[in-house]
Amino acid sequence: MKGSSVLIVEDSPMVWKVLKHLFEARKDLSPSFAANLNEAERYLNNAEKTYLVAVADLNLPDAPNGEVVDRILHANIPCIVLSSSYNDEKREALLDKGVVDYVVKESRYSYEYVIKLIERLQKNQFIKVLVVDDSKSSRAFIRKTLKQHLYQVLEAEDGVDALNVLQQQPDIRLMIVDYNMPNMNGYELVKHIRHKQHNKNLIIIGLSAEGGGALSAKFIKNGADDFLRKPFYHEELHCRLMHNLEEMELFEAVKDAANRDYLTGLFNRRYFFQMAEKVYGNALENNKQLSLAMLDIDYFKKINDSYGHEAGDYVLTKVADVLMQKFARFTVARVGGEEFCILFNGLNAEKSKQLLDSFRNLIAEQSLIVRDNVLSITFSIGVTDNLYNSLSDMLAKADQCLYQAKQAGRNVVIKD
Repeated sequence: MKGSSVLIVEDSPMVWKVLKHLFEARKDLSPSFAANLNEAERYLNNAEKTYLVAVADLNLPDAPNGEVVDRILHANIPCIVLSSSYNDEKREALLDKGVVDYVVKESRYSYEYVIKLIERLQKNQFIKVLVVDDSKSSRAFIRKTLKQHLYQVLEAEDGVDALNVLQQQPDIRLMIVDYNMPNMNGYELVKHIRHKQHNKNLIIIGLSAEGGGALSAKFIKNGADDFLRKPFYHEELHCRLMHNLEEMELFEAVKDAANRDYLTGLFNRRYFFQMAEKVYGNALENNKQLSLAMLDIDYFKKINDSYGHEAGDYVLTKVADVLMQKFARFTVARVGGEEFCILFNGLNAEKSKQLLDSFRNLIAEQSLIVRDNVLSITFSIGVTDNLYNSLSDMLAKADQCLYQAKQAGRNVVIKD
């Protein structure tokens, strides 16, 4: 992956100022600024530095005819071109060369669009796209276009081949599919994915060089998210991809927010039990190891009573941060006021207890400053790996072990 470094090659102090301001709000992007081709060369020749993308002005003091673009592309770095004027022939020539986009410096919106495009490229590195087309040359063209925008690209030559690829790589997020193919055409493939496999998480864009408007309607009615007629402009494809990906990401963000506890950012009680039922059923059916832990902050009521609920909330958020870091591989939820639950898929109670003891010691060794007071936080924990007859029985047993931990003096893990 290309990281988060961005090379800006621009001789206008005003453009520098605007871009620097926009980058300040995005701490995950690291810009380097060059005022001309000579300065840019120093960055490009640094073998220890890799760039996600370069943003380059076409008209520089020592490169007045866009020479910087060729140099950037030669270094295998995606390039966004900035220009003070629009020229249709120049735009097409640059897109044919393989630049990401051609942006006219018209207003602040132009620079905001550039930042948005960079953020999209950063995300695209982790997005797998499947191109399904029986034409080798068509696949090659689409692959090249997608690679310019840093997507991970896979290929299939017909619908049957596509189904095999999707089965082998279920993390594919987007599929571009041609209509006219042997064995299984694009329309049949879309229908199979949506109606037989009930896969709603894959973005599907249909393509065709034949048929009228009825074909696009047929695709979309049966589950495609969008449709493009061949031949298409490279910018049109990327605008459609960007729009559909942003829509999916927004939906996923809303869905994730609904599953999170508003204060700590951990999963909430409702989502935890939905997830736990599925994992429990799978463990029961396939005889897999599964353990479940209930955790409770010791004397939490005293914190609220002595320092107020804001202090209590502060403690909960700090504890949640450690839980997320320590148990990132597992499902962690806040299920009550100061009560948390962890589902250890694939671990027995003994291994879970070792991890929980490590966490308990880590928390006990830390100190939190609340209103100039130093607080030490401890946890009582109960854990079980006995599946019993239901998830509810398993939860009840972990809760019983938690109660025993409280009775034993707190700050201890009790295993079933």
